[in-house]
Amino acid sequence: MSEWDEIGAAETSPHVLDRAELPIDTAEMARFLIGKMLVRTLAEGVAGARIVETEAYGIGDPAGHAWRGMTPRNGALFLERGHAYVYLAYGISFMLNVSSETPGVGAGVLIRAIEPTVGITIMQQNRGTDRVRDLARGPGRLCAALRIDRGLDRIDLCRAGPLWLGSDGREAGEIGQSKRIGITRAIDSKLRFHVRGNRFVSGPRALNE
Repeated sequence: MSEWDEIGAAETSPHVLDRAELPIDTAEMARFLIGKMLVRTLAEGVAGARIVETEAYGIGDPAGHAWRGMTPRNGALFLERGHAYVYLAYGISFMLNVSSETPGVGAGVLIRAIEPTVGITIMQQNRGTDRVRDLARGPGRLCAALRIDRGLDRIDLCRAGPLWLGSDGREAGEIGQSKRIGITRAIDSKLRFHVRGNRFVSGPRALNE
């Protein structure tokens, strides 16, 4: 019996994504990750969620952290696709990205929102709220819900461990595409992907149709 089964999950236990499954293209990766699982293993148990919203920050994107080249802070974006890049935004909230190109090429996918499916009580305790819809609706909230911080920067998400990407074989649903949220450069690029009609997606309703 797996940990997934032990905590009473109502769905099939996900398998860890193989790196070969990940597209070598940032926009394609952002779309591909919709419907996949983000799984966090903590001392008190496993917390898992379905990815319902992403944003792509590709090669040469002026809105991306890799635009000016590699630094000690953003080095994870230049790793082989499938590694975590975690940074602190505005000194307040951590954000999780997935490196998305070949080694040495800086680009990434921001995970913007997840739909909690397993370990919801753990996420509620981490966030200090019982409102399931608001547990991980937004990049800062999801990192707080799953207790993701800079200690997980550079971790391989294609390997079972404290944080990994998975798939249970379920279809993502209808995927919508829109401009990205909260940026000041390349603001009209339609590089945000989301599950249409999903109540766990962040952002204004007009962008989620």
